[in-house]
Amino acid sequence: MGLKKETEEAKPGFVDTAAAFIVDKRNGFFLAFIGFAIFCVFSTGWVQVNDDLTSYLPAETETRQGLTIMDEEFVTFGSAEVMVDNLTIQQAEKISDELTKIQGVKSVEFDDSKDHFNNASALFSVTFDGESDDEISIQAMNEIKAMLVDEDVYIVSEVGSSQSDEIASEMNVVMIIAVVIIIAVLLFTSHTYMEIPVLLITFAAAAILNMGTNFIFGEISFVSNSIAVVLQLALALDYAIILCHRYTEERTTKPAREAVIIALSKAIPEISGSCLTTISGLIAMMFMQFKIGYDMGLVLIKAILFSILCVFTLMPGLLMLFSPWIDKTHHRSFVPKISAWGKLTVKTRKIVPPIFVLLLVWAFIFSNRCPYVYGYSTLTTVKQNESQIAADKIEANFGSTNMMALLVPSGDYKTEAKLLAKLEAKEHVQSVMGLANIEAMDGYVLTDTLSPRQFAELTDLDIEIARLLYGAYAADQKTYGQIVSGIDNYSVPLIDMFMFLYDQKEAGYVSLAADLDEELEDIHNQLTDAQVQLLGEHYSRILIYLDLPEESPETFAFLQEIHQCAREFYDSEDLYLVGNSTNDYDLFASFSNDNILISILSAVFVIIVLLFTFKSAGLPILLILVIQGSIWMNFSFPYLSKTNLFFMSYLVVSSIQMGANIDYAIVITNRYTSLKKEMPIADAMVEALNQAFPTIVTSGMMLASAGTLIGQLSSDPAISSIGTCLGRGTILSILLVMGVLPQILMLGDMIIEKTAFTLKKPSRLQTQTGSIKMNGHVRGYVSGMIDADFKGTLQGTISAAIEAGKIETASEVIDDEKA
Repeated sequence: MGLKKETEEAKPGFVDTAAAFIVDKRNGFFLAFIGFAIFCVFSTGWVQVNDDLTSYLPAETETRQGLTIMDEEFVTFGSAEVMVDNLTIQQAEKISDELTKIQGVKSVEFDDSKDHFNNASALFSVTFDGESDDEISIQAMNEIKAMLVDEDVYIVSEVGSSQSDEIASEMNVVMIIAVVIIIAVLLFTSHTYMEIPVLLITFAAAAILNMGTNFIFGEISFVSNSIAVVLQLALALDYAIILCHRYTEERTTKPAREAVIIALSKAIPEISGSCLTTISGLIAMMFMQFKIGYDMGLVLIKAILFSILCVFTLMPGLLMLFSPWIDKTHHRSFVPKISAWGKLTVKTRKIVPPIFVLLLVWAFIFSNRCPYVYGYSTLTTVKQNESQIAADKIEANFGSTNMMALLVPSGDYKTEAKLLAKLEAKEHVQSVMGLANIEAMDGYVLTDTLSPRQFAELTDLDIEIARLLYGAYAADQKTYGQIVSGIDNYSVPLIDMFMFLYDQKEAGYVSLAADLDEELEDIHNQLTDAQVQLLGEHYSRILIYLDLPEESPETFAFLQEIHQCAREFYDSEDLYLVGNSTNDYDLFASFSNDNILISILSAVFVIIVLLFTFKSAGLPILLILVIQGSIWMNFSFPYLSKTNLFFMSYLVVSSIQMGANIDYAIVITNRYTSLKKEMPIADAMVEALNQAFPTIVTSGMMLASAGTLIGQLSSDPAISSIGTCLGRGTILSILLVMGVLPQILMLGDMIIEKTAFTLKKPSRLQTQTGSIKMNGHVRGYVSGMIDADFKGTLQGTISAAIEAGKIETASEVIDDEKA
């Protein structure tokens, strides 16, 4: 037996083998991606986009339950508020007549009162024959626009309006500008010019794959559909940059193939660890009660995973393909050294942290006073679409209305009439409408009960015919006792008798005079419209018009007053109040729980990732403190500027900020912990900032610019608010990571070291028989127990855990000697 070699070439691990396979089979991956991309281009048309935020309310909320009932039991005709400016009352009346003649227009409400004519402006309340998405309503709306094309007209309506299409158009502009900015950033921070096409192709592939696979969810929200691509670009381009920089480093000493393989094998663990913090923040967002968080989290997590897939499997082949041009287009780094800034952070390490603590306290207080709102009524955006401009114009001239729908059990018209009367007497109720207070004829309302004689007098029917009609109605309803006791004392609601009379006329059992027949036809049409809108199989719908704003403490309090009023007449379990105000109230009620849950989960998930990344219990707390501080500061701005903030912005942005911006802190911390083993901590921090700055400035500028663009160029208040907060939050995170984290890391160095731990790998039990050479610490049985440092050769059997060094059989030793 000879001596074992002093050095042994390491066998490639799984990651190295996978990297080599990906690089060598790059043409196969190219074909697979091309095929998948072609499929996804077509499948993007299969994606259903949901424009209705209320559909994401928790199923148990009153608004969601009420909306479900209304969808099942009632018809809501499409409507439009059409304001024409700069005209006389005579011109307005002429337009009103012309509007009523348009096919598909059911009615036009207009008069000379200030509710419809004010400041030389006319407001026409148009109701269509179909619902808002019916073709007959859309066609009628198109004709209205064509008729008024030469007028100064403003229209607010859901008919013929697609919010998702409008936002998609805005996001296309955002995407183009974002790409230009990102290319500019990459030109500034790249090592070679030709790496930029590689990065853009990789991202484009990831974006197409993500958009084309959204159909697997059935439908996604318009929020996710509009901002997912931009956020994917901003969040995931980092991964491609990491691999690209690894490649350029390895390429200086190795051929292209080996450089790509080694770069990929090194980048896979680094990128995987980085994406975990982002995904953990998105997972936390999915726990929101308001299911828009689940929708966005799912779409964005898929976007991140597709980005990683493209970086790991497509980009290596692109690097090989572009390697000749990459080699030829190297340029000097345009990113300056920031040694002066690093030295300043070292000098101020005892000054900045106390100031940061004070700012943290104030930021916590101010962020908790952030003026959150839960509807769009008080929000404004930098960019406004045509509908928003029209709504502002109409509100300026005619004010705004706040309509609610109260659903009560159907069938008891008298109880409904009493409730309507009590509601109408309330201070903040402008008007109420239900079947029990709609006037039919001669002062009678639809639900008034009439005897045969009263009905005959009302309709000019012969009394005997009226009695026969009532008798037939009693038989139809199987109330035979009424026939026996005397039909003259039988009273029937007017709406039911009119509908029965019409059915009998249509069946040929009753003949009416021509004028009465025509009048009955008109009454029947009106009653049918009233029934489908206000009377369902199990519920009646009462419309309540308030003089209160859509969202205010006073409005929320009055909702409870309406409930209390209705409970005096009905079982509370069978009552539902639906409207923008109740929607806002339900969101308000769920926000506090979502707020606490998201904050805790996002922090816990990120801490767990950091705990295993840095193997220190104290370090994750320090990093989280910095990012959480940037979140509190971010949401202090609305309070300080007295600007309302849409609540969803906090839930979404705080999750993304915690999950994505923590990467900036990780970059500096990784560099610092490695460098401080080789040099004093002050020098290590200066060098860590120099090394981390290009990565942070690249990633931060992309995410900040993407968010800011969304905030400035989207007309949807929710999307705009998310963008503004994300852009501002990213900038704050960069400032704190570059300006506060270094001092905290240096001052907390002792805490980091004291709380460090190592995860001890379990020793692998090895069993060998025969001639065995051992060199190291062996603990186990060698025909008896052994626990010692051992060097030599044994004859026999060994079953032991090798805690240091290794064991070899004699045949392995001989093979080594021959080699």
